[in-house]
Amino acid sequence: MPARTLSPQELNHALSTATQSPRWGLRNRALLLITHWSGMRVCEVASLRLADVLDVRGEVLNEVQLTASQTKGSHSRVVVFPQRLQTELRNYIRKQFGAKSLAGFAYEYGHQPLFYTQKRNAFTPNTLTQTFAAIYQDAGIKGATSHSGRRTWLTQLAAKGANVRVLQSLAGHRSLAVTQRYIDVNDQLRRTVAEMI
Repeated sequence: MPARTLSPQELNHALSTATQSPRWGLRNRALLLITHWSGMRVCEVASLRLADVLDVRGEVLNEVQLTASQTKGSHSRVVVFPQRLQTELRNYIRKQFGAKSLAGFAYEYGHQPLFYTQKRNAFTPNTLTQTFAAIYQDAGIKGATSHSGRRTWLTQLAAKGANVRVLQSLAGHRSLAVTQRYIDVNDQLRRTVAEMI
C-alpha cells in the first residue's frame, strides 16, 4: 500500500505534535518540512551534511546538488529548496547547532550531519524511517510513512497545475510513469483541474 498523502491540516497537526518534544522538536519539524517542501527521499535526507546545504557565507542554498552516492538509483540530481524551506533550515541550524552566525560555519563544521540522532551520529535511512514513523504515530496519523512527504509534495504540486514533466525532473525520476504513480488523484485535485476550464 502506498504511503498516505497528508492534507494541509494533517501536516500542521504533525508539525505541532513534533515540535512538542523539548529536545528534538526543532529537528523533527525540519525533517517533516524537508520532505514535504522539497520531496527528498529519506535516504537523501539521511545523507545530508551541513556543507551540502550551506554556502561559504552561511546561507542555505536554494539548490542542493546530491551526488550519485546520496540518491536512490545512484544518479546525481538537484533538489530545489523553496524560500520558506531555506528560512526553516536556517533557523533550525542556528538553534540546533548553537550558531549565532552561519558565516564560515560550513567550512568549519561542514562534515557534520545536518540531522543527527541522540548519540550525535548521522541517521541511517532505516533509523530515519523509524523516526518518521514515530513522529506520525505520535500525531495519530495512520498510514503515513517516511515517504508521505514526497507523495504529498508531488500531489500538491500537481493540484496547483504543475506540468508532470517538471514534476518528474524535480522528483529525480527516470520514468514519467513513476512520477504519475506518486500523484494521489483525490477530490481536491479533481476539483482544481475541473476549475481550469
